[in-house]
This record gives sequence, C-alpha cells and structure tokens, in this order.
Amino acid sequence: MKKYVDVILPLPVAGQYTYSVPADLEDKVKAGCRIVVPFGSKKYYTAIVTCVHQNAPETYETKDLVEVLDTSPVLLKRQYDFWKWLADYYLCTLGDVYKAALPSGMKLESETLVVPNPEFEADKPLPEKEQRVLDLLSDDSEQCITQLEKASGIKNLLPVIKSLLEKEAIRVKEELKRSYKPRVEIRVRLAEAMQTEDAVRCQFDVLSRAPKQLALLMKYIELSGWTGEQKAIKEVSRKTLLDAASATTSIFNGLVEKHIFETYTSEVGRLPQGPVETAELNPLSAAQQQAYQEILAHFHQKNVCLLHGVTASGKTEIYIHLIQQAIQAGKQVLYLLPEIALTTQITERLRRVFGNRLGIYHSKFPDAERVEIWRKQLTEHDYDVILGVRSSVFLPFRRLGLVIVDEEHENTYKQQEPAPRYHARSAAIMLASMFGAKTLLGTATPSIETYYNAVNGKYGWVQLTERHQHIQLPHIEVVDIKELARKKRMTAQFSPLLLQKIREALEQNEQVILFQNRRGFAPMIECRTCGWVPKCKNCDVSLTYHKGLNQLTCHYCGYTYQVPKSCPACGGVELMNRGFGTEKIEDDIKQIFPEARVARMDLDTTRTRTAYERIIADFEEGKTDILIGTQMVSKGLDFDRVSVVGILNADSMLNYPDFRSYERAFQLMAQVAGRAGRKNKQGLVVLQTKSPDLPLIHQVVANDYGGLYRMQIEERSLFKYPPFYRLIYVYLKHRKEEVLEQAADLMAGYLRNGLGSRVLGPDRPPVSRIQTLFIKKIIVKIEQQASMSKVREYLQQVQRAIIEDERFRSLLVYYDVDPM
Repeated sequence: MKKYVDVILPLPVAGQYTYSVPADLEDKVKAGCRIVVPFGSKKYYTAIVTCVHQNAPETYETKDLVEVLDTSPVLLKRQYDFWKWLADYYLCTLGDVYKAALPSGMKLESETLVVPNPEFEADKPLPEKEQRVLDLLSDDSEQCITQLEKASGIKNLLPVIKSLLEKEAIRVKEELKRSYKPRVEIRVRLAEAMQTEDAVRCQFDVLSRAPKQLALLMKYIELSGWTGEQKAIKEVSRKTLLDAASATTSIFNGLVEKHIFETYTSEVGRLPQGPVETAELNPLSAAQQQAYQEILAHFHQKNVCLLHGVTASGKTEIYIHLIQQAIQAGKQVLYLLPEIALTTQITERLRRVFGNRLGIYHSKFPDAERVEIWRKQLTEHDYDVILGVRSSVFLPFRRLGLVIVDEEHENTYKQQEPAPRYHARSAAIMLASMFGAKTLLGTATPSIETYYNAVNGKYGWVQLTERHQHIQLPHIEVVDIKELARKKRMTAQFSPLLLQKIREALEQNEQVILFQNRRGFAPMIECRTCGWVPKCKNCDVSLTYHKGLNQLTCHYCGYTYQVPKSCPACGGVELMNRGFGTEKIEDDIKQIFPEARVARMDLDTTRTRTAYERIIADFEEGKTDILIGTQMVSKGLDFDRVSVVGILNADSMLNYPDFRSYERAFQLMAQVAGRAGRKNKQGLVVLQTKSPDLPLIHQVVANDYGGLYRMQIEERSLFKYPPFYRLIYVYLKHRKEEVLEQAADLMAGYLRNGLGSRVLGPDRPPVSRIQTLFIKKIIVKIEQQASMSKVREYLQQVQRAIIEDERFRSLLVYYDVDPM
C-alpha cells in the first residue's frame, strides 16, 4: 500500500499539503520529522510531517517527497497541538507558526543564499555533486540554492548543501539566514601501529634527535593518560595539546607525517559544558515565605496565580524556590522575561543555583546555538529550566510543570510583526494547561485584565506589600516643567531640582537613571521659516534625527536620509530640532556634568547580544555614573547604588490615541521609580510633567494601583473594552489608496451583516502608510460570553469572499487578536 504524508510548509498558505512517499523512504518517514519537498514549479522547502497515512488526495496529483532530514521527530505531539491552537486563536496559518517557531538553521529553502568558506581545505576528495557546487561557487561566490540547482543540473540540492554545510565548505549568508552546522573539534590519537608500549619506546629512541617532537609525544601521553593497555583514555584536542606543550603546528604535522599521530574530528556543542559550581538557596524572609506558601496553596485549586509584589520585594527569590520545588518533582520550568536586557542579570542568579540545568534562549543568540538548544530539548539530557523571551514558548518540552511569566504586564510579550501576532502570556498559560502545569504571573503593576481575573477569583492572587529588608519605597517629587519653562528656569530638559539631585548623587558616589521613552536625538526637525518637516517617502511619519549618525531615520521602515542643509520648501537655513530623545539627553548631560561617566541604553546602542551585557555590567560595577534609557531601563533591573531616577517628560506617555495609555504610563513610571533606592536608603524620583494635577500623577506618587484600576475598569466597562470585551483589529493594506477604500468599505459592510454593532470602522490608523502600503483598520468588539470560534470562522469566510474578487487580488488582510 502506498504511503502519503501531510506536511506543514514554512509559508503563509492555508491548510496542509499531501506528498507521496517513495518506496525507499517509507521506513524513514515519521510524524514530527523534517523532509525536503518540491513546492511550486522549481522550489524546495523543509516541511514538517504531521501525519503518515495511505489516503491519496482526491483533488490533486501528489508529488514525491525528496529527502528525510531527521531520524527522530523535531516536533512533538503536544507542540503540534499548541501550534494548531496558536494558528486558530490568532487567525494565522500553521506555516506562519512554523516559520516563527523553528530556528532558521532548521528550515533550509530554495531562496537561501550560499557563499563558499575561503578557509575550507578538504582532507579527502569530495563526492562529485559537492565538488560541482563548489566549482560553481568559485566562479560566482554568492548564489541562491535555486540558481545553483539550475547551473549544476542536480535535481534536489538541499541534501548536498546540508552536507557541505556540515563540512564547513560553504556558509549560508548571515544577513538572510544563518544555517546550522555542528561545531567540531580536531582531536589527536596515536596511530594504529603505535598502540603498543614497545612501539612507543622505540619512537622515544628515534625522536631523541628531534627534541621538540619528542616533547610533544610525551605531553600527549601525559594528557591522555595512555599506558599501553586497552583502557579508556582521555580524548585530547589538537589545540589543547599544542597549547600545553607550547608547540607549533609544523612540529605536530611532522609527527602526523611519521604516522605517530593521527587526527579525527569530534562534534562539540556550543552550549556550556562541564560542571558549574552551584550555591545553596538563599533563605526567604518571613513575608516571602508566607507568599511562597500562599502560591503553593492556590496551585492546589487554580492553574494560574498572580504574585502582585511591589518593586524590590524579592519576587525573583520566590521564583527560585518554586523552580527548585518543580525540579525536585521531576518537572521542567519555563521562565519568561519581557526583554533580552533582563536575561543577563537573572542568568547569573539562576546559574549560581541551578548550574548547567539552566538553558537560555533568545533571538540575540547565534542561530546555531538556538538549533543546539532545540535539539538538546528533544534528548534525555534536556534542560530543567529554560530562561528566555517570548519565542521560548515554542521550544519542545516533554515534562513541563511550571511556567513563570515575570513582569507579566509588559507589552513586549506581544509579537507585532510578522504573524503569528501572539501574546506570550496567553500562549504560556495555554501551553501550561496542555501539560497540566501551573502558571505564575509576577509583577508590581499588573495588567488590568490580569488584575480583573485575580480580583474575580479566576486566578489565585498573592500580595507582597513590603520591600525586601524593609527598604522604603522611593519618594516621588513632582516638578511642574510648564511653569519652570515659562519662567525660563529650565536647563535643556532638566529642572533645577533634578540637576541639584544628580549633582548630590554624583558627589556621594551614587548612581542616576534618566528615563525618556524616545530614542534618537530629536523626534523631528522643522524649518523655522515655513514649518516644513521632513517625512519618510515610504511611510506616513516624520523622520527622527540621529546626531551620532548625522542622518534622519524612519523608525517604521528603517530607511535613512541625509540631513538637508537648507529647507527644500522655502530655501531657509534655520532647521530646528523639535522634542528630544535619549541621544540628545546624553549630549546635554555630558555638557552639564563633563566629569560624569555616561551610558545610553536604547535600541540604537543594544543591537548586539554583548552590548546589553556590557552596558548593564558596567553600570553594576560602578563604571557608569548616569544611565540614560528608554523603557529598557524600567524592566526589573536590580542595581544597588541607584539613588536618583529622573522621569524627564511624563506627558509624552499619556498622549497616545490608545485606551491603554494611562495604564501603560502608570506601569512605566512605577517600574522606573522602582529602580531607585535599594540597599540601605530611600531613593528619590524626580517626575517632570506639564500636568501635575492629573489624577494619574497622584496615583503614581502614592503608588495607588487600586485607584488606577477602579478608574480604568469603569471606563472600560462603559466603552466596551477588555476585560469585558475581546478585541480583534482587522488590517487591510494595498499600494493603491482607492482600491483599499473600496475593499475596506466592502469588508466592513459584510462584517456588519453578521456581527452588527460589534464592528467599528473602517478608519485610518495614526500611521496610515508604512513601506509604501496604505492601511485601513476595522475594529471588532466581542463580548466575553460570545463564541470566539464562530467569530473567527466568520472573519475568515468574509476574507475569502473579498480576496476572490478580481479587484482585490493583491490586497493584504491580517488580524491582530487581543491587540496591545
């Protein structure tokens, strides 16, 4: 009976495709394995098998799969169920989920660009197909797999490419896709003829005239523990041997030529190896111990619990005790953080306790390392604890027992582009429920939805109201900068009080954090004469001025422009900066305090994995006096010597056209304030605002989360927002504005026919053109009691009807479920 497989392709195509299995591959193919399949006229992709069966599809002729890449599954059954839930809930395809979930190195495809490795030297002749590919690359050193396939005449090239990658003969172009190749090490052993004691003694005599070679042979025998008997000896790498003997490669090669040594390669992981010294757990304080016991008690009745603890109350210590308890029960733990910056600090704390049982997973890691973590999670020697950002929910777990979502209120848990536009908190709760595991949400400023669920008994709720070691919450001083600006008493963006407090902190060898939620030098430049503002040609936004790069940048499409010398509208040369970003603050602070050591932490200064670690380590070690940053500095970082925090412009956070702007502003200000005053004294926060009488400012000063919650929950009930209603934003994009208008009106009409007054719009979003595409947005508000699955079904039905219309073939439609 012929076999067939259903597969997921890493493409945004609806449904799964069926391929036939050639007879010679029938025994190799299994559900969860990766296979190479042809798709379209001449393209090959790495697909994942979801089902092996014997039913040929009725509607189309199947193609044969080409190659099986795995001997055991890389996608487990529960993971596949989780992928299906994500695709269904967030209205995207399984291909979208597959593309987001697997590291790039595990999904080679026809568009992958290949370049030769100039350092490669073959130690034996290569197979004919591999040699043909290398010859082609020597003529043109950068080609995609499709081009190579055509030029070489080899029908399916992916297995050949995979083999060349493993030999490190080629590389996959880093900017596009970093493809995985195992890291190997050259090791040394005695040649076969040298395996007896007599043979080695004989060589000692022969080498007496070559003292350096003799010393190298003696060093090998010492390092390997070789005794002439057939006992297990230690493996010795060539590098270790040469370093230990202070010998050169030519001396070593001489021994290889004399058939005394031979080399072989052995795969070594990129992940940390060997034992790590671990410390005992720190004892919990009385308040922490009580919270820990309450969490465990809630876990007996409920699957999700909120730990609502003020900043610096020692929530991380409670997490560590809960992790220890889960590991002792033989379970795995997933510990989610909102920002890569945080992993560096928390890694140290967790590694001290859990050593090599801890794995770290985030996008700043090289792709090859992420592939190895994925593979390790599929073995018996998997990590007990995974610490990572939102993408960690995709890792293969086999015995998940606890999920911790730290700083659960953070909007960085929500994936914006591309699909799946999932929220890691909701996804983690779902993943945990599939394993029968527990979820702990921890924060000092819960999201309104989470707090509502806790207050109404859906989640367990534990409060931690005192800071660790009874340190007081910081004192918040509000400064009216509108009044000061009128009296001309401001120095750049700084009030006299803030400057005085910074000066006092520096004199006492303490540290300062300054917060401004905008990067760049100035949000825009403007012509003083005619008011012209430079705008992006691809997007409907003004350009941000970056002084360090001396260029204007669009923060939506990344396009950069030269700064004009004069205004192109009126020819005037007076171009002024409007507003200020972190780069301008850094500039001003260096002028006012030339002796202070200043660092900046924003998206521009932390593009590499090590940049985060360096900025945070320098600040921790006291090498930096003043740290200026965007919301990155607000996230749970723990510094002992910060005594002053300056919030430079609270109003910029309040003026967003978004129902969550007050909630977000409170969370950001409370979190930034929480960085002040740790070890032995009360910290000070200087909050600069033009609206000191706003209720929100008083709530931040009094740390009155309850007041904010009551005010917000009334508004949301009145205007049909979460947690009372669910939101789905429907986005439509097209290059032609008039086509988009027609499609948006038509779709909104269809939706109103089925969903009535639940549909609002279509409207233009605040930024209504990005990357040359015009955008329209329709909002759908669904009451909690309504069936979401029926709503999702109806939305997709309407989308199909619109796309089938000739006029709207190139229209893009996508959904943002539970938008942030």
